[in-house]
Amino acid sequence: MANTKPKKYWSGEVTKRSNALDLDPGVFTWSDPKRIARSLGRSAQQSTRRKGSPLQSSMSMLNFYLNRAGKNLSARQKKTLDQTKEELRKYFGKKPRSEPRAGEKL
Repeated sequence: MANTKPKKYWSGEVTKRSNALDLDPGVFTWSDPKRIARSLGRSAQQSTRRKGSPLQSSMSMLNFYLNRAGKNLSARQKKTLDQTKEELRKYFGKKPRSEPRAGEKL
């Protein structure tokens, strides 16, 4: 006898009800990387439940979403979310990844 209950995916609930960040509804569906970065950054800075720095927390949530939803994202949205990583680094005053870090060779 087959189980007729619909599958529940815990990863979808994380982005809706994260215990570390209070995300704006639909933040990962927006088309502007700067807007997404500002929203994630604000959420991380306002959170009292995060474990890492605001940059680490916001980047972690973005990577979590990309890893879990990546296969179902359009190429355009995936590119937008990848650009959001650079915008997050700028938002928190870090060097973009395209520039070598101190002591790194190209």
